[in-house]
Formats: sequence, C-alpha cells, structure tokens
Amino acid sequence: MSASANVASPRPRRVLLVAASPGVSTTVGGPVGFWASELIHAWAEFVEAGYEVTIASPKGGRIELDSLSDPRDPSHYSAHDLLSLGFLTSPEHAAMLDTTRAIAEARVADYETIVVAGGQSPMFTFPTATGLHRLLGEFYSAGKVTAALCHGVCALLYVTLPEGPLVKGHTITGFSNAEEDIADAIVGQKVMPFRIEDEARKLGANFVSAGPWREFAIRDGGLVTGQQQYSGRATARLVIEAVGR
Repeated sequence: MSASANVASPRPRRVLLVAASPGVSTTVGGPVGFWASELIHAWAEFVEAGYEVTIASPKGGRIELDSLSDPRDPSHYSAHDLLSLGFLTSPEHAAMLDTTRAIAEARVADYETIVVAGGQSPMFTFPTATGLHRLLGEFYSAGKVTAALCHGVCALLYVTLPEGPLVKGHTITGFSNAEEDIADAIVGQKVMPFRIEDEARKLGANFVSAGPWREFAIRDGGLVTGQQQYSGRATARLVIEAVGR
C-alpha cells in the first residue's frame, strides 16, 4: 500500500443553492418562479470547481421556471441559453428541480456558503420567507460567504443582525432601477411590487450596477451579489474565489 493511500481525500466544498418556490404575481397576474440561468449557470460553475451542490427552496419539493427563462418557451426569449437547455433536457439534471431540499432542513454547519438565485417569484414570495431570512443571517454571522443575485437579492433586504440591516454599509448590486424601467416599458405596466435598488438604499446600502443586461457581480467582505440573469457565473466565481476550491 502506498503512503498516499492512507491520506483521506479532502471533503468537497458544499454550497446551498437556493431558488424560490412557485408563486403568483400580484401585479401582472399568473405563475412566477425562478430564472433558469441564474440557478443553472451558477450550478455549473460550482460543479466545475469541484463543489457539491444542494438545491433548496423555501418550501422544498418541485420548483418552477419563469417561462421566459426556459429556452424551450415559444417566445424564444432565452433560446440562446444552451447551458440551461442542456440541463433541463437531461432527465438526471431536471430531476433535481423536483426534489429540492426545504430551507427548514438546511443546517449552516453542513455548507461553506449559500447562494440565492432570482427570478420573478422572489419579489412576491421572499418578503414572507422568514426561514430564508433567518438562514441567511446565520450564514453571514458564522463568517460564511453569503450571496444572492438579481431579484434574489431582495431576500437580503429582510435580514437583520444585532447591529442592524445586513445590507447597511455594504456595497451591493441586484436588478437595477434601469432594468426595471425597461421591463415595465416592455410589459406596459409595473411588473414588480417594489424595487430592490430603492429599498437597499433606504436601508443604507451602497447600491451599484453596470449597464442594463451586462454581466456584473461584486464582493464586499462576506457578501457577494450579482446584478441579473447574465451574472450567474460571475457571482459563483466570486464565491469560489472567496471560499476556495
């Protein structure tokens, strides 16, 4: 037996990747869910770095796509997203979206980091997802990298630490007012019930962004945030840089 055979392989880094449970829009109506690229692109980056990924959601069980984020949708809005197409058409991978872990079952000690993906559902379901708020606060307080992107950043707005709001004094990004303006103009009405940029500033955050629909993510200490659906990989890369391989 070689000497190396006695050395245990290191445990892979573990990430809790959170997506919203299905919801209903109170502004334009209809079902809302998570955005495919924000979850799947981040998942791919972590897997390629050797991370073990657990997909979770506030309620657990099956999660649903925002239809426009599905590359197979008749609108062809996300037809360019071949990475998500590959994931969604692989039975083995698509099955991961049917059996997500409930937030209530997640323990901070089991993971090195938490990442919250966005989509439309977060804006309607995360304000009351107190279990998610509490878990995010526990990760951050434990000194573990805490991340969110796009509309998933709204979950951070509800996290309060003993010293005040989590985002206070932090530089963060998320779906910007400029992007909300464009979305509202396309739909012809207000799409979201509130705006992350406005609320973050009210809480004392330094909100920054790149141009609309540009890949952008930023790290401020133990907090990592990404701007929108084109920032899944960039967000994951910053998390990996902070946590290590």
